[in-house]
Amino acid sequence: MVIQRKPEWLRINLSEGRSLDYIKDLLNKYDLNTVCEEANCPNRMECFSKKTATFMILGSECSRNCKFCNVSHGKLQDVDLNEPENVANAALELGLKHVVITSVTRDDLPDGGAGHFANVIKAIKSRDDRIVVEVLIPDFQGDEAALNKVIEAKPEIINHNIETVSRLYPQVRSMAVYARSLEVLKNVKKMNKHIFTKSGIMVGLGEKEEEVMKVLEDLRDIGCDFLTIGQYLTPSIKHYPVVAYIPPETFEKYKKEARKIGFKFVTSGPFVRSSYHAAEAMRSQKN
Repeated sequence: MVIQRKPEWLRINLSEGRSLDYIKDLLNKYDLNTVCEEANCPNRMECFSKKTATFMILGSECSRNCKFCNVSHGKLQDVDLNEPENVANAALELGLKHVVITSVTRDDLPDGGAGHFANVIKAIKSRDDRIVVEVLIPDFQGDEAALNKVIEAKPEIINHNIETVSRLYPQVRSMAVYARSLEVLKNVKKMNKHIFTKSGIMVGLGEKEEEVMKVLEDLRDIGCDFLTIGQYLTPSIKHYPVVAYIPPETFEKYKKEARKIGFKFVTSGPFVRSSYHAAEAMRSQKN
């Protein structure tokens, strides 16, 4: 396997100052995980400074083992019943205006953890209903009743990432189903048309441009509102390799095409991740 050298546009100088130390201390205080920290996200200082953070609930071990993902695949943890209140407390202490809640996939739980998602949303809203809550959910194995638990808690945004093109699912995301992921987003709109839907795709895994365009069309066909497109970066040599580093001009091309076919808000670039500019998407709908 040939290891690709990162181009200049993917080099970033990440400084960790007092603000980040404070956030780490607070997360430790409430025994919480964030995807920002777990994935060592290059955007985390920017997001924290804009009062946005992504909490990862339901433990740190996943029931699936996707080839692109750095989340651990091991002994699944008991659900922490104090987690909803702890997330709400942390959000208030950090002064967050936009909170993103994601999770590991928990196929071992009867509802896939949907009820726990709902409890976290309700805990935040009970403290301050002005906080915008965005949830980045797993597919719940296509269980509509489980999905409805999340919908009834009334988050402003429900995100479910399509991740890659259909052809690459067997290699990259073998325990997921492309059509099922589309169905999750379609069902959100069917159950509550007022909730914004969102999805994201990684590029650089060997997809073709026409395949990316097909994903964008598929997402718009089921009414997806917001979109993120980012460069895939392999977490280790054991994970799926980077096939190509996509140049900034191609990200701009994808963004223009996505806007042209009707997405309400698009963030596209090498460093973009699921929660990048999350708050801006909602603000754009209020202007």
